[in-house]
Amino acid sequence: MSAPASPRTAWEYATVPLITHATKQILDQWGSEGWELVTVLPGPTGEQLVAYLKRPVPGSG
Repeated sequence: MSAPASPRTAWEYATVPLITHATKQILDQWGSEGWELVTVLPGPTGEQLVAYLKRPVPGSG
């Protein structure tokens, strides 16, 4: 017998430019709204960082 399949979680994603002097406040705000930080990478110009976030879509999984 195989185990029953668990429901898959659907995710929504966001990309957020980070302002150097307000990084913590920006991430705290998004975190309070249920977003989880995935990674931070340099933006297209390399002068600004961009945060990549995800959170489960309500009602999925």
